[in-house]
Amino acid sequence: MKSVWRNSRNWRRLGGVVNRGETIEQSPASKASALGSSRTIKDGGSWVPWTESKALSRALSLLDARSVVPLSDRGHVSSSLQHRRGYGSAPGDSQVCRDKRFAELKDADIVHFRQILGDKGVTVDSDDLEWANTDWMHKYHGHSQLLLRPQTTQQVSEILQYCHAGRLAVTPQGGNTGLVGGSVPVFDEVILNLGGMNKILSFDEASGTLVCEAGCILESLDNYLKSRGHIMPLDLGAKGSCQIGGNVSTNAGGLRLLRYGSLHGNVLGLEVVLADGTILDLLGTLRKDNTGYDLKQIFIGAEGTLGVVTKVSILTPPKLASVNVAFLACEDYVSCQKTFTEAKQQLGEILSAFEFLDRHSLELVLKHHDGTRDPLPDSKESFYLVVETTGSNESHDKEKLEEFLQSAMEKELIKDGAVAQDITQADSFWKVREGIAEATIKAGAVYKYDLSLPLKDLYNLVEDMRERLSDSATVIGYGHMGDGNLHLNIIAPKYDDKLVAQIEPYVYEQTAAVKGSVSAEHGLGFMKPKAIYYSKPPAAVQVMKGFKDLMDPHGILNPYKVLPSLRESSAISQGL
Repeated sequence: MKSVWRNSRNWRRLGGVVNRGETIEQSPASKASALGSSRTIKDGGSWVPWTESKALSRALSLLDARSVVPLSDRGHVSSSLQHRRGYGSAPGDSQVCRDKRFAELKDADIVHFRQILGDKGVTVDSDDLEWANTDWMHKYHGHSQLLLRPQTTQQVSEILQYCHAGRLAVTPQGGNTGLVGGSVPVFDEVILNLGGMNKILSFDEASGTLVCEAGCILESLDNYLKSRGHIMPLDLGAKGSCQIGGNVSTNAGGLRLLRYGSLHGNVLGLEVVLADGTILDLLGTLRKDNTGYDLKQIFIGAEGTLGVVTKVSILTPPKLASVNVAFLACEDYVSCQKTFTEAKQQLGEILSAFEFLDRHSLELVLKHHDGTRDPLPDSKESFYLVVETTGSNESHDKEKLEEFLQSAMEKELIKDGAVAQDITQADSFWKVREGIAEATIKAGAVYKYDLSLPLKDLYNLVEDMRERLSDSATVIGYGHMGDGNLHLNIIAPKYDDKLVAQIEPYVYEQTAAVKGSVSAEHGLGFMKPKAIYYSKPPAAVQVMKGFKDLMDPHGILNPYKVLPSLRESSAISQGL
């Protein structure tokens, strides 16, 4: 590999020239999903890792011993069996029972909702409900008979007041782009879709504070801000479909977290409707407000289980003029890690994203994602990096980037690479990274694990799973190296409970052993409530349950999500 940069009309590249990138259009599939169109525990007196606790293992084994109803059979089972649903990573994995506290929908209820919303705001047709009952991955499928589309906060309040009084369970829904089954009903919950609440209410150019309704599409907000010299502080692959209310409710991370931090820091205020219809006005726009408890924080990442977010006040950073994107090839994971350290030291304040993907991920996205092109077709290395810098001085930023790349080359940390010369080429680089999630769906049945891990351990689990599963599945690893966030994806021809038994709880045990988190940014949803104990001690979960009982005493908001059931919690307690 040559240590001299070469200039060309196309891409600037370490060691040579590749062809100019293609113009990339956003995938119609990602747009279509929105709105129907768009770590220890104390064991025997000493603190030990979860995986070393025999008590926890005994307790969790009790939870795994359940009957299974395969997904393919659920549309044809009797009404009594429809009161039990699969619970876990695979659609047929274990069971949860419909909560007997909840009422079943009646004609009188629909009449009442029509009085609140009018005919256009109420959907009961089974064909029209299909998309709202099914998650983005087509992995979880509910049986809701009613979809409501409010246009105002007052309408949301009246709906929840009625549901609270009548014990009707509700599933709040945004763009329905989640990956853990949190945005679709489990049984017959009423779907409350916020997509009709999509107005931008105000923008203060001096402070960069944006106030908008929860149904605004993330990409639409970003486009609005760019024309005013700002950008949203988060960027997701699903930006063309996801809604800001859902982003806040799941504490979405994404590609810009390294530079701008999480939504816990960027959200300045919220308007939230509680389970009983109370409108909680926390829609502040101040950077500093130390008056009492910061209540908005408990709704960020609560996945709609404590209240329904209806408005958001968010701090947006300025849109800086100088953006550079590099696509780099590394021989091994250690080189990726060292390159990240080098990037932090040499790029400093202009480093805005540092993503990694393995060779398996690259091959998958090239095969299954239309319009994706290999930025380094001559490279066959095992790992690739997408590195972005953002600053205000183009010549200064380019000089720093070149110095960083030159240093990384001399230290033999990177073997090949390219730097985009225009927005089209930059978009084509990002297309590779952002297209992986959609490519996995097209490749087969996918088990997705979203984990926070120490950087030194980030890729170990990928290698372990390849050895553990052998030829029974394809295992890929990619994610946000800058945040210590691994996306472990396991792809098989079909969902298989035997395969799940090889994956879980092993993945969670290994994550807990290095004091990681079983959910970095996707949330727990319907997939992982019982896995919470691998990352949080029982006492912390009990406090969370206390919040849930206080905010939603009848449990109507997004039931069966985030927190384990009483039976599961009891099993854990008995095991401990």
